[in-house]
Amino acid sequence: MNKNFTKALPVLFGFFVMGFCDVVGISTSYVKQDFNLSETLAGFIPSMVFIWFLLLSIPAAMAMNKAGRKNMVQVSNVITFIGMLLPFISYNFVTCMFAFVLLGIGNTILQVSLNPLLTNVVKGDALTSSLTAGQVVKAVSSFCGPFIAAFAAGTLGNWKYLFPIFAAVTLLSGLWLLATPIREEAPESEASSAGAVFGLLKDSRILLLFFGIFFVVGVDVGVNTVSPKLLIERAGWAVEKAGLASSVYFVCRTVGALAGSVLLARIDDAKYFVYNIVAAVVALVLLFFVKGTLPMLVLIGLIGFLCSSIFPIIYSAAMKARPEKANEISGLMITGVSGGAVIPPCMGVLADLIGSQAGSLIVIGVCMAYLAFCAFFLRRLAS
Repeated sequence: MNKNFTKALPVLFGFFVMGFCDVVGISTSYVKQDFNLSETLAGFIPSMVFIWFLLLSIPAAMAMNKAGRKNMVQVSNVITFIGMLLPFISYNFVTCMFAFVLLGIGNTILQVSLNPLLTNVVKGDALTSSLTAGQVVKAVSSFCGPFIAAFAAGTLGNWKYLFPIFAAVTLLSGLWLLATPIREEAPESEASSAGAVFGLLKDSRILLLFFGIFFVVGVDVGVNTVSPKLLIERAGWAVEKAGLASSVYFVCRTVGALAGSVLLARIDDAKYFVYNIVAAVVALVLLFFVKGTLPMLVLIGLIGFLCSSIFPIIYSAAMKARPEKANEISGLMITGVSGGAVIPPCMGVLADLIGSQAGSLIVIGVCMAYLAFCAFFLRRLAS
C-alpha cells in the first residue's frame, strides 16, 4: 500500500500541471484588455487551448499504445514547458496565442495519458475516488492561477510573469515522474486505428458519456471564463480584481472535489451525479437574475462545488464500461474535452448579440440540461 502511494504521488502531482489549462479563463480578460479585443474574438482564446482535445486526443491514445503512458506524460511536460516560456521571452498577441496552442497540445497529451497511468498504481473500486483526488489537485492548480496572475501583475509588474512560474512547476513534475519507476503493460505491437476508436461510439452508453465529457468541460471553462466578466459587467470591477470570481469558483471546486473523493467511496456514483447537477441547474438559474456582488460570488462558488466531481464520474463510468479498451476510451473521452473550445465562442457570440453576459449563461444552461439528462440516464442504468 505504501509503495503504491509513493508511486501515485508524482502521478497525482501531474494533475497540478493539468490545471494550467484553466488559466486561460483569467488570461482571456488580460489579453482582451491588453490588445483591445472584441467579446467575440476574445471568446476564441480558450479555443486555442481546447481545440487540440478534438484534434489530437485519438492520435495521442494511438501513440500511447506504442510509446507507453509514462513516456507520453513526459512528452506533454516538454511541450508545456516550451509553451510557458514563449510569452515571457516575447510578449505580444502572436506569442500569447502560440503559448496557448502549446499549452493545449501538451494538456491534451497529458490528460489522455495521465488518467490511464493512474490505473497502473490504483486498482479496483478506488479508481473513481482516486480520479476525483486528481481533480482536487487540478482544482488547486486552477485556483492558484488567478492569484499567481494577480501577484505577477501587482507585485512583479506584469501578469505574464506567471508563465515562467508554470514552466518551473512543469519541469519539477517531469523530473519527479522520471525518478519514479512505474510498471506498465507491454506496449501493443499494433495500435488501434482511429476508425476502431471512434467505432466505440456505436455503444450508446459510450456515446452518452462522450457528450457528457464534452458538455461538463464546456460548463467548467464557460463558468471560469464568464465569472470575471459578470463582476466587470454587473458590479463595475476592474479586470485585475475581477479574477477573484475565478478564484472563488476554483476554491469551491477544490472543496467539492475533495468532498467527492471521500463521498464517492461510499455513495453510488450515479446518485451523486443526479443530486449535484440538479442543484447546479438551480444555482445557474439564480445567477441569471442576481446582480449583487456577494450573491454572484456565492452562486459561482456553488456551481464550482456541485460540478467538481462530474468529470471523474463520467470518465470512470466509461473506463469501467470497456476496461479492455482503457487507452482508446481515454483518448475518446479526452476528445470530448474539446467542449472547452466550442462552448466559449458560442457564449461570446450570444453575449455580443444580446449585449450582456446573460447570453453566456444561456449557453451554459443548455450544457447543464444535457448533463441532467445524462445523470438520470446513468441512474436508471444503475438501478
